[in-house]
Amino acid sequence: MIHVIAVITAKPGQRGSLLSQFHANIPAVRAENGCIEYGVACDAEPVLKFQTAYGPDVVVVVEKWENLDALKAHGAAPHMVAFGAKTKDLVASRAIHILQPA
Repeated sequence: MIHVIAVITAKPGQRGSLLSQFHANIPAVRAENGCIEYGVACDAEPVLKFQTAYGPDVVVVVEKWENLDALKAHGAAPHMVAFGAKTKDLVASRAIHILQPA
């Protein structure tokens, strides 16, 4: 199994628009072969002293894929290419972490 944590920083004031695009794309991603989990999240209201916030412009995508081939196919899927085109002007930066079980 492959785990992906994508930390995406929207341009100031664009997180809502970016989230709308993510939510519209989620059903297509979850229907992909090899997709185990795919969801987007933002900071929860601070409730614990040790909590560290990502900030008001950040979204975090949590993904699980059966294998690297499924992840590669995901990146090349037509709906992901279209998603990239729709969101390119909304994103300031991104960090994609690809992990394997330890």
